[in-house]
Amino acid sequence: MTAKKKKRIIVLAVVAAVLLALIIWTAWGNTALELNTYTISSGRLPEAFDGYRIAHVSDLHNTEMGKDNNKLLEMLREAKPDIIAITGDLIDSRNTDIEIALEFTSAAMEIAPCYYVTGNHEARVSGYDELKEGLAEQGVVVLDDERIELEQSGEIIALLGVNDPSFQTDFLFGDSETVMESNLQEISDAENEFTILLSHRPELFEVYTESKMDVVLSGHAHGGQFRLPFVGGMVAPNQGLFPKYDAGLYTEESTNMIVSKGIGNSILPLRFNNRPEVILIEFKFNDRGCLFQTAPLLITQTTDF
Repeated sequence: MTAKKKKRIIVLAVVAAVLLALIIWTAWGNTALELNTYTISSGRLPEAFDGYRIAHVSDLHNTEMGKDNNKLLEMLREAKPDIIAITGDLIDSRNTDIEIALEFTSAAMEIAPCYYVTGNHEARVSGYDELKEGLAEQGVVVLDDERIELEQSGEIIALLGVNDPSFQTDFLFGDSETVMESNLQEISDAENEFTILLSHRPELFEVYTESKMDVVLSGHAHGGQFRLPFVGGMVAPNQGLFPKYDAGLYTEESTNMIVSKGIGNSILPLRFNNRPEVILIEFKFNDRGCLFQTAPLLITQTTDF
C-alpha cells in the first residue's frame, strides 16, 4: 500500500469518526432534557414570596420526553415548584394530538397548579377550543389576556397572561406589536405591583419593557434551533437569522425576560447543540430596596435528566 493511499484512508477514517460523533451528539442532545435554574432578587417582591418557585415549560409541540412524558414530569417533581407556567405551543399544528397535551397537563396538575398561555400553533388549529375546554376541566388556569393575583401570607404579586397575537393578526406579516401593546394596556397595573408576564413571543421584548413588566417568561424561538459556540442560535420564527432573543436572560431597564429553549420541535425536526430545557425560577426578597440587583438573574445550576 502506497503512502498516498494510507493517507487517504486515514483522512476518510477521521472524517467518518467526526461524522459519527456529530450524529451521536445530535441524537443525545435532542433527548437529554436539562433543568436550568435562575434566581431573581428584587426589592419590589413582597417578602412573603421569598423562596417562591416557578417551573417554566414551553414549546412542548406534542413531544413526549420518556414514556407518557415521565422524564419531564419527574424533573418537575424534583424541582418542587409552587406553580408551573406553560408558555404556548403545547400542541403542534402540523401533528396535533390534544390527548398527549392533556395527559401531560393532567399529570403536571398533580405536581403544582398550572398556568397556561397560547402560542402561535394553538392559533392555527381548529381543535384549540377542545384543548382549552380540556385544560379548564383539569383546573389549569388559561390566561386569556387576563390578570390574576398570586397570594402568599396576605401579600400578592400579579400574574399576567396574553394570547398569542396570531389569534388577532397574521402570524408573519401582521402588526403583532400593536396587538400586544393593546392587550397589555387592558390588563396591566405594573407600576403598582410586582408583575410576572407569561407571553409566547420574545421578539416583543420592547413592548414588555415599555409596559414595565418585572419578569417575562417566554419561548417560541426554540433556542435558535441550531446553536453555534460564541454565536448562539441561527434561526427563530419572527426573528429570522441569528435572532436577538433566542434563549436565556435579557434585561432592559427594570424588565427581565427569560426565554426558554423549549422542549419540542416543529418545522425542523432536529436541534443541534441545543438541549431541550425546563426552567426553574426562584424568587428572593431583596431588603436593600433596589428594583433589581446588578445581576438580577443568575444561572445557578444545570441538572441533567
